Amino acid sequence: MENVLIEPDVAGVIKKLSSIIEEHANDAIKTGDVFKIGLSGGSLIKFLAEGLPSITTDWSKWRFFFCDERIVPFDNEDSTYGQYKASLMGKIPITEDQFITIDTEHSAVEAANDYIMKMSVYFPPDSPPRFDLLLLGIGPDGHTCSLFPGHRLLEETIRWVCPINDSPKPPPSRITLTFPVINNSKACVFAVAGASKADIIKRVLKEKENLPAGRVNPTNGSLYWIVDQEAAKGLNA
Repeated sequence: MENVLIEPDVAGVIKKLSSIIEEHANDAIKTGDVFKIGLSGGSLIKFLAEGLPSITTDWSKWRFFFCDERIVPFDNEDSTYGQYKASLMGKIPITEDQFITIDTEHSAVEAANDYIMKMSVYFPPDSPPRFDLLLLGIGPDGHTCSLFPGHRLLEETIRWVCPINDSPKPPPSRITLTFPVINNSKACVFAVAGASKADIIKRVLKEKENLPAGRVNPTNGSLYWIVDQEAAKGLNA
């Protein structure tokens, strides 16, 4: 089920995003003990740093995974985990061991295999993982995670996590969740703000262009697009 929620400004996007996360976290903790959430980089890092301190939850039950990650050391500015560690630690009561991270010493192929093994501790091995919530981003070309337009990984049907060594956006070596995992999640959320996103939001939501972000459609779950007025400009025409 797709829900397009238009907020007046960035603050509204952050508030709505935080509310949805709080609801899904507490539902998961009630029924499954642990809340399994997938993180993306970009503006989401700022949104979560601002919004998460306001929610009420049992933080010890959270486990943070990554929808994609760059094969760089954690102290590199391109490391998504490194950015979250710097932005969230101290703002909310979580510990480093609640993050399920890649092994940065590995090649992309080895890191992807290793991440599948780490995920299998939390998910049954005989079917795609069912995350409680995935927080996704969208690039100006319509990519989400590290799934880029026209790339062969868009057609992956079996593997949970794939390596990519030819990312059109630097750095080139990464790992990424695949659509069998993304679309098996209980909920996916895109939180988008700013006029620079208006064109791609129009192309995906109004014109239904066949872009990676537009292929996110949880089979038995919810899909939320939280956009501010600036990003939603093309939807109102």
